Amino acid sequence: MSPRATLTSVAATTLAATAVSSAAVAGWAVFGERRRFRVRHETLPVLAPGSPDLRVLQISDLHTVPGQEAKKKFVHGLAQLEPDLVLDTGDNLSHMGALPYLLEILQPLFAFPGLYVPGSNCYFAPMLKNPARYLWQRTSAGDDRTEAQILPWQAMHQAFDDAGWVGVINRADRLRLGEHVIEVSGVDDPHLGYDQHPGFLPATHPGSGLGQFEPAAGASASLRLGLTHAPYLRTLDRFAQDGADLVVAGHTHGGQVCLPGGRALVSNCDIEPERCKGVTSQGGLPVQISAGLGESRFAPVRLFCPPEAVLMTLTARAG
Repeated sequence: MSPRATLTSVAATTLAATAVSSAAVAGWAVFGERRRFRVRHETLPVLAPGSPDLRVLQISDLHTVPGQEAKKKFVHGLAQLEPDLVLDTGDNLSHMGALPYLLEILQPLFAFPGLYVPGSNCYFAPMLKNPARYLWQRTSAGDDRTEAQILPWQAMHQAFDDAGWVGVINRADRLRLGEHVIEVSGVDDPHLGYDQHPGFLPATHPGSGLGQFEPAAGASASLRLGLTHAPYLRTLDRFAQDGADLVVAGHTHGGQVCLPGGRALVSNCDIEPERCKGVTSQGGLPVQISAGLGESRFAPVRLFCPPEAVLMTLTARAG
């Protein structure tokens, strides 16, 4: 065989191997990684000194489409963790007909007290777009949604309320949960520009006692909790200014398509990609960001970034 023929053969073999490898990675991203659900455990010393532990389960970014049985089975299994509190940080839907199926998915978790805030995919159905725009667009506040389908968000929120969960959508509340008094401040989706910070209620305010919570008149707070769907820096800074002890967010999908080792390339907002999942800090304020449990039905891919729920064990700060 001539040297030229040998080089041609080597090049062809290399290209074929590269093609096979790329196809294997793509297949894993579509059919494997996005069904590799996990529970991430975190221990955070954010409660007032002397407080007993509080077990908090965060679910986020389900992007529900009817028929996602693996996701349904995983979420049902989360009830076995028996959390003291469930936090839903938005983007629950990804299909106009998904609400009944979403409620089936969440039904076992409705047995526990819960708080929720919405994301853009609670309000608007996803549309087919150039996926590359995700690499540079940090906000969707200026997007034209005149042709977007409106998801049944009112019915979803009513179902959450009926189940005993409490929406903190541009509002604050003060709630008793067992031995704990939780001051919570939540905002509507910053990615849409809907956020209006309410601050925290004064200590003298008894709170609403809505859902599975009790009024908390006259008791000292165990925790000041900030809730948001998207962890924009302005949002985190405002929670820090208001005196939050912890902020919990979702939205980023942990980067969704990451480099080996889980390094995110983008965050889909203005927080740095290297801080878009896990526990980070904003000016000393602990921020927990979930990589979420789903992805848009028009981009059903995850790579080196498995879907997750997060179980936080909140412990007392040193006195």
